[in-house]
Amino acid sequence: MPYAVIESGGKQYKVEPGDWIKVEKLDSEEGSLVELSNVLVVSQNDKTIIGNPSIEGARVTATIASHGKDKKTIIFKFKSKNRYRRKQGHRQSYTQLNIQEILTSTKETPTGTKSARTTKPKAKSTPTKES
Repeated sequence: MPYAVIESGGKQYKVEPGDWIKVEKLDSEEGSLVELSNVLVVSQNDKTIIGNPSIEGARVTATIASHGKDKKTIIFKFKSKNRYRRKQGHRQSYTQLNIQEILTSTKETPTGTKSARTTKPKAKSTPTKES
């Protein structure tokens, strides 16, 4: 089963076609198609492509199912012996996505032959002789 690791709203999600995920609120209408282009890893047919930091040309398409707010999170601050108590609530807005497909560019090669991530060769240091 193909999967991808995407980044949205500062968080990373492992997604497969048909998955439902909640991400930070996106500014699009319900039912519209969204392309997530910040793809970090793609795995298809036992071949994995790792980006540096992301894969150029790769994207994940999804439809926006709904917008909403999560359950309330209570923030309670308390200091003993000082009569200090503060209670505050917060509801985070989210967008629920239905992942449609994972698209990759034809430029990238799978890790079996050549990786998209390149490593810099280590500099060789020559020992100095002190007399």
